[in-house]
This record gives sequence, structure tokens and C-alpha cells, in this order.
Amino acid sequence: MIDRESAWCLLTEFTQSESLRKHALAVEACMRACSGKFAGGSGNSESSDLGLSEEDLWGIVGLIHDFDYERFPSLEDHPHKGNEILKKHGWPEVIRRAVMSHAQYTGVTRDTPMEKSLFACDELAGFITAVALIKPGKSLAEVDTKSVRKRMKDKAFARKVNREDIVNGAAALGVDLDEHIAFCIEAMRGIAGELGLDGSASKTA
Repeated sequence: MIDRESAWCLLTEFTQSESLRKHALAVEACMRACSGKFAGGSGNSESSDLGLSEEDLWGIVGLIHDFDYERFPSLEDHPHKGNEILKKHGWPEVIRRAVMSHAQYTGVTRDTPMEKSLFACDELAGFITAVALIKPGKSLAEVDTKSVRKRMKDKAFARKVNREDIVNGAAALGVDLDEHIAFCIEAMRGIAGELGLDGSASKTA
């Protein structure tokens, strides 16, 4: 049975890091939002064949895209090991292919709106989180497109995040970068509490 619960169980089995789990939730939220904007009827047969809504299919892909990273962080292993695990457990190719396509070095092209959206949301979600964490209230309510763009220019800030991927991801989707940043901020605000980015962290610090 492929559903959101089984995806969460898979993630938590392989990922103990709270920050990596929160990253998965952030990308899931962005992907769920993207499904309503970019799906455009594509992949409907694939999602219905799995007994899933389009939103759930996209969300699951976002949730598990890095599930193997904590155990297999090297370029040789991630996401290849994850793909092997998913295949062994009978996960469908539409999900496995999307997961493989989010890494530039796998050679798996991004052909569908879902695959392009995962790439466009992955690094950006991580960067938005980093920006929120340096705000006085550690809250997504304090983050806007301008503050994200400003930090993107600072190469010393969140240096592990690939700015080029963020720019190219939006371009591949055919959307303005500022528009996409604002869209993903809004999607993540919907689960700010789960991400620990609702301002509560600063109150307890």
C-alpha cells in the first residue's frame, strides 16, 4: 500500500535527524502546492492507478526524496540506494524515477511537471528554512521574497545550498523566480508549526 502514512514510516525508519525530517516535510508542503499549479492533468492515470490523488502523489515524492540520505550520503549512493530500497519494496516507477531525477548527477532527466517541481522545490525549501532560522523570531512569517533573494547573493550564507539549482529549477518550470520563492514560502507557512518555524522556537530559546 503506497500512501502518505507508508511514506512517513519509510522516512522515519531511515532518517533520525530532526532537521532532515523537517526538510522532507517542507518539500512535501511545496510539492502539494505545486500539484495544484503545475499538474495540469498530467500523470492523472498514474496517480489514480495507485489509488492516490495528484496532490498525495506529489506530496509523497517530496516527503521521501531524501529518505536514504542520512544512511547513504555519498554521491555514489544517494539516491541510488534509495531507489534500490523502493524497488525492493514494490514502490512504483513514477515515484522512483522522480526521486532519482532530483539529483543532477544520476543522469535521469526531469521530464514531467512533478519531476521538475521536485527539483525546483528541494534546494529552495532548504534555503527558505535557513533564512527563517536567522530571523529574530525564527519564523516563516518574517521571511519574504526580498529577504531570500538578498541572502542568495551572500555566498557565505547557507553555502551548501546550490543557488544555481534554485534559479534553474524555476526556469525549467517556466515561472518567475520571485514568484516561485513567494509560492514556496506560502506553502511552507501552512505547516510552520511542524517545521518549528512558527516563532515558538525563539520563545523557548
